[in-house]
Amino acid sequence: MSGTKKTDLTILGHNVKNLPKRPGSAKLETFKNQFPKRNYEISVDCPDFTSLCPVTGQPDFARLAIAYVPNKLCVETKSLKIYLNAFRNSPSFNEEIVNRILEDLVKAVSPRKMKVVGSFVPRGGISLTISAEHPDPGV
Repeated sequence: MSGTKKTDLTILGHNVKNLPKRPGSAKLETFKNQFPKRNYEISVDCPDFTSLCPVTGQPDFARLAIAYVPNKLCVETKSLKIYLNAFRNSPSFNEEIVNRILEDLVKAVSPRKMKVVGSFVPRGGISLTISAEHPDPGV
């Protein structure tokens, strides 16, 4: 039933020794959606997301939630994990991170719809939650 041969995936099932230093050098792998005519949702929860503040260099912590309705492709989760971990070394504002993740995932899998929500741990008494959607509901 599987439409993806194991050899098509270079990360899953392999030991990854050289982790990417930034998201742009990470590879988001995909596999064929076996139910492209069905509208079903895939939800990914990343409770321990870490990034760097571009001003202070201090770590920012967040819970990321990614939900999408796939079209022809699905994202392989080990490659997604490695991609998300690359933000630990990449100084970025929280708003940039959430929108970048959405753009990179949309580019990789061309979903029918997708939403990325980043709920960042409070700093200085203020918590921040950012949501970005595809297609943009404001358009």
